[in-house]
Amino acid sequence: MQRYFLQKPYVEGKMVTISGDDFHHIVRVMRMKEGDMIYVVFPDHTSAQAKIETITSDDVEASVVKWETVLKELPISVAIASGLPKGDKLEWVFQKGTELGASRFIPFNADRSIVKWDEKKAKKKLDRWGKIVKEAAEQSHRQQVPIVSSPLSLKNLLKDSTLYDYKLVAYEEEAKAGEKGNFYHTLHEIKEGQSILVVFGPEGGLSEKEIRELKEAGFLLCGLGPRILRTETAPLYVLSAISYQFELMR
Repeated sequence: MQRYFLQKPYVEGKMVTISGDDFHHIVRVMRMKEGDMIYVVFPDHTSAQAKIETITSDDVEASVVKWETVLKELPISVAIASGLPKGDKLEWVFQKGTELGASRFIPFNADRSIVKWDEKKAKKKLDRWGKIVKEAAEQSHRQQVPIVSSPLSLKNLLKDSTLYDYKLVAYEEEAKAGEKGNFYHTLHEIKEGQSILVVFGPEGGLSEKEIRELKEAGFLLCGLGPRILRTETAPLYVLSAISYQFELMR
């Protein structure tokens, strides 16, 4: 059953109206008809099964049939900060990270980032990223769409990091040195409802200067096992481990 994220809150006793790209998807792509069922998700992250009642030339009206009671979101809020990588690696992280439950993605301009953020193409890029996470959230039946930030400087990332309960840096030099306890212990300390920010470097890794500044800002360095993971793989490893700890083990 298809899932659609709506912009307006639910009003008791009123029909749900779907227009724009989602209307096009329902009518032109899925070729749904009156009487078909869909999932709808409201801005407060509540979701429900809904029945299509009316299809006009501009929108679809549906009625809520049954509210969804199973929570689909991770019990903790996980933000992924990625040093800008080459090619479509970041989009891969956005798509798969959304499927795995990330709540926010924060690209940042790292010292060793080859790709540089082009402000002239910013809106087009952000729109594309927003579409990627929305479609991934629909596909994976989530109840919220992750936030995708415009790329930050490390300085601004450090300022934003004060909003999180826990802060980690996945650092390959720690993995090479055999460090394997910091991520483990953090997952056993963090409580449901709290938040964590995890920073990952670009292809060339984080510079010594960046590591020093992150440590000074209260970040804990961690290894992710004996193998060195690619910049697009490491965030997915972290999200999978968090899901295992907080969803499958409980």
